[in-house]
Amino acid sequence: MKLVLFDIDGTLLSSEGAGMRAMRGALSELFGTIGDPAYRYDGKTDRQIVRDLMRGHGHHDEYIDQRMDELLDLYLRGLAREVESGERVPRTLPGIPELLDALESKGHVTLGLLTGNIEPGAKVKLAAAGVDVQRFRVNAFGSDHEHRLELPGVAQRRAAAFLGRELAGDAIYVIGDTPADIRCGEAIGARAIGVATGHYPVEELKKHEPYAVFENLAETSAVVRVILDA
Repeated sequence: MKLVLFDIDGTLLSSEGAGMRAMRGALSELFGTIGDPAYRYDGKTDRQIVRDLMRGHGHHDEYIDQRMDELLDLYLRGLAREVESGERVPRTLPGIPELLDALESKGHVTLGLLTGNIEPGAKVKLAAAGVDVQRFRVNAFGSDHEHRLELPGVAQRRAAAFLGRELAGDAIYVIGDTPADIRCGEAIGARAIGVATGHYPVEELKKHEPYAVFENLAETSAVVRVILDA
């Protein structure tokens, strides 16, 4: 049995900036600032983004925690408005429909998500891009833990419950577009597959020693072969 965990933003889809615009709108409304405009959102969980930005603006953790749930509610409302606007809405990246079909057709492969998005936000983005979230049977979201490094362990435990058997780390594949995606599965021995459809080129991703790296996921047979032949 193998578990293939996909990151969302920059891997399965491009949110066309909808997530960042919604987050900045929520931060501005509740905290009066978007924080450092140069801050990189990719590779982070939603809660980590809020904490990093508001710490940088001088707020203490207790103050941030008191407002975190309200902030995320505002974010979700803003995200819904963004995707309903019909302008610059999320879209799947090259090869994604074909790759999901190919992997799903293998009886010993389970699809899942490993994403910094909180679960409701992940569902909004996937639905807007035309991806059925029900295809992903074992998931770990940013709402499960603020620290991305903890999410592969969450997914591994859920896989054991779903499959009725323990799954070794090297049977788990984390596919993502950032160094954080490549590193996050190291603690459980997961195999990372980097894809250069986000902000990091192939050469930069290779520096973090993924199991494999691709320019994009349109090379369906090559990606499937890397997973099945390991």
